[in-house]
Amino acid sequence: GSMAAAEAAAEAVSELSQALARPLSLLQQPDCGRAARLRALEDIRGHVQGRPLPGAVLQEVFAARLLRPLSRCLAGDGAERCRELALQLLRHGLGHAERPCEALPVLLPALAQRLCPPQGAEPSEELRLGLVQLLGLLLQRCGAAAAPYLGDIARVLQATLLDHYAEVRRESCRCAEACARAVPEHFHMQSESLIKPLMQTISHQHYRVRVDVIQATGAVIQFGNGKSVDDVLSHLAQRLFDEIPKVRHAVTTVIGEWLLHLRDRYSYFHKLIPLLLGSFTDEIPENAKVAWTYWEKIGLQWEKENEEDLKDKMDFSVSPSHYPKGETRPGLGCRELVSRNLSKILPGLCHDMTDWLGSTRIKASQLLYTLLLHAEDHITQHMELLLRTLYQACSDEESEVVKNSVKAAELIGTFVSPKVSLKLITPAFEQTPKASCVMVLAAVIRGSPKEILQPHVTQLGNTLSQAGVCQRSEEVFYMEQLLYCVQALIEVCQEDCKEISLQLMKVLVAIMAIPSSQDLKEKVEKTMSSLAAVQQLESFHCLYKQHIIQLLEWVSVSCEGWSCYSPEVLQFEVIATHSGPVIGEALDDIILVLKTCLQPNRDPQMRLKLFTVLSQLLQKASETINSQGLFPVYLETVIKDILAPNLQWHAGRTAAAIRATAVLCLWALIHCEMLSPKEILKVKDELMPQIIASLDEDSKITRLMACRIVDVFLKVCGRQFDADKFKNTYTEVLKRLDDASCDVRLAAAHTLADWFKCLKDSDVKSSMEGHVEFLYQELLVHLDDPDENLQKAVLEVLKEGSILYPDLLVREIEGVVHKHQTPVYCNQLLHHIQSAKESA
Repeated sequence: GSMAAAEAAAEAVSELSQALARPLSLLQQPDCGRAARLRALEDIRGHVQGRPLPGAVLQEVFAARLLRPLSRCLAGDGAERCRELALQLLRHGLGHAERPCEALPVLLPALAQRLCPPQGAEPSEELRLGLVQLLGLLLQRCGAAAAPYLGDIARVLQATLLDHYAEVRRESCRCAEACARAVPEHFHMQSESLIKPLMQTISHQHYRVRVDVIQATGAVIQFGNGKSVDDVLSHLAQRLFDEIPKVRHAVTTVIGEWLLHLRDRYSYFHKLIPLLLGSFTDEIPENAKVAWTYWEKIGLQWEKENEEDLKDKMDFSVSPSHYPKGETRPGLGCRELVSRNLSKILPGLCHDMTDWLGSTRIKASQLLYTLLLHAEDHITQHMELLLRTLYQACSDEESEVVKNSVKAAELIGTFVSPKVSLKLITPAFEQTPKASCVMVLAAVIRGSPKEILQPHVTQLGNTLSQAGVCQRSEEVFYMEQLLYCVQALIEVCQEDCKEISLQLMKVLVAIMAIPSSQDLKEKVEKTMSSLAAVQQLESFHCLYKQHIIQLLEWVSVSCEGWSCYSPEVLQFEVIATHSGPVIGEALDDIILVLKTCLQPNRDPQMRLKLFTVLSQLLQKASETINSQGLFPVYLETVIKDILAPNLQWHAGRTAAAIRATAVLCLWALIHCEMLSPKEILKVKDELMPQIIASLDEDSKITRLMACRIVDVFLKVCGRQFDADKFKNTYTEVLKRLDDASCDVRLAAAHTLADWFKCLKDSDVKSSMEGHVEFLYQELLVHLDDPDENLQKAVLEVLKEGSILYPDLLVREIEGVVHKHQTPVYCNQLLHHIQSAKESA
C-alpha cells in the first residue's frame, strides 16, 4: 500500500515538475519582459494553487524547484505585481509544505535584502506588510530551527519596527514577540538590538502600535536579556500616564508578567514594584483589578519561594487592631516585598513628589499611600525623609497631591508609635511652624488609636497652645489647619481632652480672634461645643465658665505693652464678648485690663478697639458684664479712671472716635439705669464739662448722645447748679438748634425745656433774668424755623419757659410776630400765656 502511495507521489511530483518547467525556464531568462514574467507567475500559480496537492508533493516541488526562483523574484523583480505574486506563492508554499525549515537559508537573506538598508527599500506599503507577515509565518512554522538566523531576523526587525506604515510596525512587534518565544535559549544574543527601535516607536501616535510595542518589549526582555529592563523602565513608566486605558493595561500586564517570570526578577523588584502598584489607582477599575490580581499572585509566589525565611512571621502575623477604614490588608508576601525594598524605592518616589509636572506629583502621592499601607511599622526607619516630603507636599498647589499626602500622614498615625512620630514632628513647631506641618500633625492624630495617643495628650495640648504656634499668625489658612488639629484631637481622644481643655480653649480663642470669615468663626464655635460635649458639659459657655480667669490671665499678661497690632487685643475681645454671661464673673480681671489699657497715653487705635468692646458689653449689660449684678461696684472706677480721661479733647480722628465711643458707653450706663441718680451725683462735677464739650463733636451720634446725657444730668441734679453751670449749659445746647441733624435739633429743644424746669426751682433764678431774656429772643427765631417739627418742639420749650417771666416774653413776641412767616405759633404761645395768667 505504502509502496503504491510513494509511487503515486513520485509520479505527481514529476508530473508537476514537468508542468512547471516551461514557466520556470522563462522566469530564469535575463531578457524576459514584465508581461511574460507575469504570465509565467500566473501559470505557476495555476498549477500550484489551482488544485489540491498532498503536502509531500508540494514540499518536494517547492524545495527543489520553486523556492529559489521565487525568492529571487521577491528580492529583485522590478515589477510590483510580480513581487506580489511571488510573495503569494511563497506564503502558500510555506504554509503547506511539510518541512518549512528548509526554506530558512534561502528565504531569510531574500527578506533581508528587500527590507534592510542600505539596498532594501520595498516601495509598496502593502508589500512591506506582506514581507513581514511572511517572516511571521516562517517563525511560526520553524520555531527553534530559526536560531542560526537570529542575526538576519534581528536586522530585518530593527528596520521594520521603524517603518512609516503603522501596520508594518505592528506586524514587526508580533514577529519580535514570536521570535522571543520561538528561540528563548538563544534569543538573548540579539534581544538588546531590538530594544532601541522598540523604544523609538513606543510613543507612536497610533495607540494600537503603542500597545503592540509594549507587549513585544515584555516578551523580548522576558526571553532575552533581562538587563535591558533598565533601558526600558522610564519609557514604560511614561506610558502609565497614557490617556488610552488599553496602553496602560498593556504596561501593567508586562510588569506583572516580569515580576512573576523574569529570570532576574529579584534584582528588579525595587524598580518594578512601584510601576505595578502605581496602577492600583488607575481610573479604569478593570486596569486596577489587573494590577491587584498580579500583585496577589506575586506576593503568594514570593511567600512560597521564601517559606523558610518567613516561618516566624507566618505564625505570629497578627492583624493590627486599628486598621484604616475601608482598606483590605495586603497578604504577608506583598507586605514583605514592599518593606524589604522600601529603602530603595522611597528616595526616588519622594523626589517625584516634588517634580515640576503636576501629573507626576499626583501619581507619586497615590503610590506613597499604597506603599505605606504595605510597609506598616517598617515606615518608622524612614520617618525623617517621609516627614520632609509630606511637609512640602501638603503645600502643593494640586489638591490631589495634598489629599493623598494627608491620607499618607494618617497612616503614620496608624502604624508608627507616637513616641517616634511626635518626637520628630514637634521640633518643627519650635521653629516657625508652617501650615503644612500643622496639617501633617492633624493627620497623624486622626490616624492614631486613642489608647496609644493617651499618654501624649498633655504634650500635644502644650505644643499647640504655645504662643509661637497659636499666636504667631493671622493667616487664615494656617489657623484653619490649627483648628483641624484641635478637631482631630477631640475626635480621637474624646474625654481624655479634659486634661488639656484650657490649652485647647486658648488655641480656639486665638483662631476665633483672627480677622476672617463668619464661616471660620462658626466652625470654631462648633469645635468648642464638641470640646464641651466630650467633658459632659452643656455648652461652650460652660467651658468659658471653667476657664475664664485663666484665659483672661493668659491673654492679659502682656497688656502693659499692647498696641493696636497685638493679637492679644483681639483675643481679649473674643473672651469678653463670646463668653456671654460668664464675663460677669470675672469683673476684677476685665476691669483691670481696661483700666490699664485705656489710659490716655496708650496707643489710640488700641483704645478705640477696647472702647468698642466695652460699649458692646454695656449695651447688653444684663446678659454680659452685669449678669451677676456685680458691675455697679466698679462704676466709679469705670467712670473716673476709664471714661473721664478719654473724654478729654485731643486732636485727630482717632481721638474723636474714642471720645465718641466713651460717650456711647456713658449713655449705655445711663440708659440701662446702672448709673443711678445717686451715682450721677457722685460723678457730675467730673463729667459735666466734658459732656458739654462733646456737644460740639463732628460725629452726629456723639452730639445726640451728649444732648441726651446733659438732659439726664439736668433732671437729676440741675436744681443744684450754680449760675455758671446754668449759663454754660444753655449756651452750648442752644447752638445745637442750628445742628445739621434733625435728631440733634429736637434733642436740644427737649434739653432746653428741662433747663427751664430746673431754673424755675433754683436759688439762682433771680440772677439769670438777662440770660433768660436772651434765650427767649433766640428761641423765637427758631419758632419760625423752616422745619415744622422743630417749630412745634420750640413752642413746647417756650411754653415751659414762659412760667419764669411771662410779661417779658409777651413783649418779645409782640416785637417779632409781624416778621414771622408762620405767626400761628406766636399766637398760640400768647394764648397759652394768657390762659396761664387767668387760671392763676
